[in-house]
Amino acid sequence: MKNIAVIAAKNNHEAEERKNFLVQKFELKDLSENHKNIDGIETVVAIGGDGLMLHLLHEFEKTPLPIYGVNCGTVGFLMNSFHPENFSESLAKAQIATLHPLRMDVTDIGGKKFSHLAINEVALLRQTSQIAKIGIEINGQERVSCLAADGVLVATSAGSTAYNLSVGGPIIPFGAKIFALTPISPFRPRNWQGAILPASSKIKFSVLDAKVRRVSATADSCEVRDIQEVEIYEDRSVTFELLFDANHSLEERIIREQFCG
Repeated sequence: MKNIAVIAAKNNHEAEERKNFLVQKFELKDLSENHKNIDGIETVVAIGGDGLMLHLLHEFEKTPLPIYGVNCGTVGFLMNSFHPENFSESLAKAQIATLHPLRMDVTDIGGKKFSHLAINEVALLRQTSQIAKIGIEINGQERVSCLAADGVLVATSAGSTAYNLSVGGPIIPFGAKIFALTPISPFRPRNWQGAILPASSKIKFSVLDAKVRRVSATADSCEVRDIQEVEIYEDRSVTFELLFDANHSLEERIIREQFCG
């Protein structure tokens, strides 16, 4: 297992212990202190929670590597359980889940442009006590002239069980090639609950009265404040690979999540 690296979450004693075990038993390369030294590495074992997984996917987005997660966090939706007695076999038999992220292209009220990737969701949120007012276009056609709400988000299937679900959005089966467009605490239109969109859709949000009703846009953890306009689409030029234990694939986890109490 010479071409496999391991990265443990910081300030997590359990993750540190599991990392030390794997380094000693399987001679994995410890990159916990230097994530950039990936020359010759073919697979990364990430020990921590979903936050660490998302952080590493973003960190390696220019040179994506397959990542096998070991859960030492709270939810661990993107992680695997740890079984030290058959770790080597589990890793060898792990199944690949391929993800294409969302791309958010942002223009702020000063005309400055930003671009970030999102594996879970892109979320627009009001920055002040005033309600946000946002226009929504899908593939160049206006669909909502003015959404009055705390915000709105676009979620992938991987992210549909996270923030999206907590604000009433649908769980999306993995591989369904659709997005969830979900309002956050909507006031108007009163009965609008969002939409399911093909993954080929291009979504444009325009902030109305942007200098007064200020809004931020966040792609996972990358935030841009005081935005004027956001365009969101699936970036198929970028591919992430997550590794999951056999019979515990991301698809199975998303299905199971829909039957949990």
